[in-house]
Amino acid sequence: MMGTPMESIYYVMTWLCHRTCPHCYEDRFHPYHGTDLDRVVRQSRDNFTRVIANLPPDMQYLDVADGFQRKTGSIILAGGEILLEPVRESVLYPALALLRQKYAPVGGVKLIVQTTGDLLTPKIVHELNQYGVWLISVSGIDAFHAGLEEVAAQETLKAKLTAMFESAGREHLPLVAADSRKAEDRGSYFHFFGATPDMWIGKLWPRGRAWQNNLTRATITDNFCNVWSGGLNFLDYAHSGSEVSIDPEGNVFPCCIKTKKAVGNVIEEPLLALLDRLRGNPVYEAISMGHPERMGIAQGWSVEQFYKKSTTTLPDGRSYRNLCIGCDAFHDELLAAAPLVQLG
Repeated sequence: MMGTPMESIYYVMTWLCHRTCPHCYEDRFHPYHGTDLDRVVRQSRDNFTRVIANLPPDMQYLDVADGFQRKTGSIILAGGEILLEPVRESVLYPALALLRQKYAPVGGVKLIVQTTGDLLTPKIVHELNQYGVWLISVSGIDAFHAGLEEVAAQETLKAKLTAMFESAGREHLPLVAADSRKAEDRGSYFHFFGATPDMWIGKLWPRGRAWQNNLTRATITDNFCNVWSGGLNFLDYAHSGSEVSIDPEGNVFPCCIKTKKAVGNVIEEPLLALLDRLRGNPVYEAISMGHPERMGIAQGWSVEQFYKKSTTTLPDGRSYRNLCIGCDAFHDELLAAAPLVQLG
C-alpha cells in the first residue's frame, strides 16, 4: 500500500559552486575557501540525512493528464555545483544511495542530478549510473557561463557530453515535462538546457546576481508563479504538476525562485505535514493556484494594491515591474514576523 506521494522535489544540497555567474538567482552560489568552505560542506553533510528522513513516504503521484495513472516522481539533486569534489562523494553519492534505499520498497523514485556540465567525466558518469541516476540534467548551456558565450562553444560542449553519455548507455530526453513523464522509469537519460530566450528561465528571475547586474528582462506580464518550478500546484502534492524547493539548510519554498520567507523547514518536520499545515491558508492557496496577486486579499491587500507594490527600481535606476516584487513586498510588510499557522 502506497503512502501519500509527490511528483517532484528540487533539493539544492549545497551553496558551493565553482562559478560566480552574473545571471545567477542566488548570490550564495559561489566558490568558498578555507573555513568558509569547511562550513558550507559541513552544513550539507550534517543536513542531508535529516532532510531525506522527512521527505514523503513514497514518490508515486497521480498524473491528472493521463487519467490519474500512477507515475513515478522525481527528486532533483543540485547546487551550486553538486559534482564538486568536496560534496560529490561525501554528500551526493550517499544521498543517492539513501534515496534509493528509502523508495525501492514503495515503487522507486526518478533520481535527477543537475549540473552545469563542465565537470562531467566518463568516470563520474559511470558512478552516477552505478547509483541509479535516471537523468543527468545539464543546466549550463547558455551565454552567461564563462567559456560558453558563443553558440559554437555551447554546441562543442553538448557534442562532447552527448558522446560521453551515449557511450555510457544514456539516451537523450527532450526537455518537455510531458515527455519526461512518458519516459520509462528505469531508463537512463540526459538532457541540456540553460537561460536562453526560448526557456522559461530565459528572462531571468529578479533575484540574486541577475538582479544586482540588472539582467532580468521579465515584465509585469511574466508570471513566474504560474509555471513549472514556480508555485503552481505546490500544495496539490499528490497530483501531477506539484514541486517544492528545499535549500541546504532544509528551508522549504513553494518555488525555485524562493519567496522571501520559507514556508517551513523539513529538518524540523515532515514535508507533507508542513504542506498540510498551509492548506486553506489564502496566501499559499493563491500561490498554488498561480495567482500571487491574490495572496494578500485576506490581509487587506487588494489585487490593485499588489500590482502597485510590484513596482520598484533596478540597481541602475530603471523602473521595473514584476509580480515577484509584489510577493517580496507582501512578505516584507505583512509576513516578516507572522506565524504561518495564524495567517488567513
